[in-house]
Amino acid sequence: MDVKPGYKMTEVGVIPEDWEVVELEQLVEPSRSIRYGIVQPGGYDRSGCLMVRSQDYSRGWVDEANMHRVGREIERQYNNAKVKRSDLILTIVGAGIGQVAEVPCWLSGAVLSRSTGRISLSRDVCSSGYGKACLQSGFAKKQILDAQKEGAQPVISCKDLSRLKLPYPSLQEQEAIATALSDVDALIESLEQLIVKKRNIKQGAMQELLTGKRRLPGFSGEWEVKRLGDLGRCHRGVSYNPIADLSIFDKSSTIRLLRSNNVQEAKVIFLDMQYVDSKRVSSDQILRTKDVLICMANGSRDLVGKAGQFLNSDGLKYTFGAFMACFRPDVSITDSDFVFNLFQTSKYRDHISIILAGSSINNLKPSSVEDFQVFIPTSKDEQTAIGSALSDMDTEITALDAKLSKFIQHKRGMMQELLTGRIRLV
Repeated sequence: MDVKPGYKMTEVGVIPEDWEVVELEQLVEPSRSIRYGIVQPGGYDRSGCLMVRSQDYSRGWVDEANMHRVGREIERQYNNAKVKRSDLILTIVGAGIGQVAEVPCWLSGAVLSRSTGRISLSRDVCSSGYGKACLQSGFAKKQILDAQKEGAQPVISCKDLSRLKLPYPSLQEQEAIATALSDVDALIESLEQLIVKKRNIKQGAMQELLTGKRRLPGFSGEWEVKRLGDLGRCHRGVSYNPIADLSIFDKSSTIRLLRSNNVQEAKVIFLDMQYVDSKRVSSDQILRTKDVLICMANGSRDLVGKAGQFLNSDGLKYTFGAFMACFRPDVSITDSDFVFNLFQTSKYRDHISIILAGSSINNLKPSSVEDFQVFIPTSKDEQTAIGSALSDMDTEITALDAKLSKFIQHKRGMMQELLTGRIRLV
């Protein structure tokens, strides 16, 4: 590989000649070594010390009220496993291994759990923002993956963590890189907060519009109780032999097959596709635009009943597996968008929970879905107006999600350029 002038090849890739490669332990405060925390935290102590677990920061910091608290005796035993503001913590056990977060000021003095490792960077040698970016980078994640040990759960030791090799520019350049990435983080965080706000607004609108508590302008007619089965039909998915009937390639003799993992956050996701022999598929099992795809059976009870609206315009045929079903609204008597939103209500989740509570297996029947009782306007025009209003909110949220994905991708590209010195800020 040719290396352009001013750069050199190292263990972490090509970096500027004036940068070094150091091990993580060289950047840590001498008096606060990399370490994990409490193995057996005991019961919750309302007046005790906060304890940081990996799930507390895996999707942004949870509220303090949702964190565990340990008693004073355990806190005393693990006094040297406490964190302070700007420490970095990294998940060292479990599926989220390698997840990194910076300790906020309100958590200063909390203790660590066994699943988290503390990294206290020495401020006179390494910027915490730069260190966090390095630990989030592809070259660090690869080293963590290579060092992790498999068992009941993947784990990386603090000793192996301390040996991670990182590119090391001057402190001035570290701070410039950290500032640039922090600006992008601020944009991402503000967009995430906006998305949460919009979702909460939509949830509130659903609660009011789908129950008749709030009427849209121009409507005053009666509402009535119906079964979902009065508004359409629920069709069970395709039964097939996974060896004889499935293909990993799309062929003229196959149809694209959607399964439980293709329904995520009320959307149908067209990833991780499989292809089933078209001879196994009936005409009712070919999905139509605005069908509601439903998970009917799953090892996790919480996932049974999850639903997403099928929206696709690529002209290809799609079907769904035996553990799935689709509810097909009768568009001559009801509005498809209105019906789909009924599957997102707490009343629907309560209906599913009651059915599963009386069963030893996590499995719904089509009749279980069709028997769900709903309160709807007698006027299809009002249904359409409500469905359109809620659909417009979904469209806005989807656009914001797409924008967020672009920002995140942009940050990854920036990290790759800045942490390898391809772009110099100083």
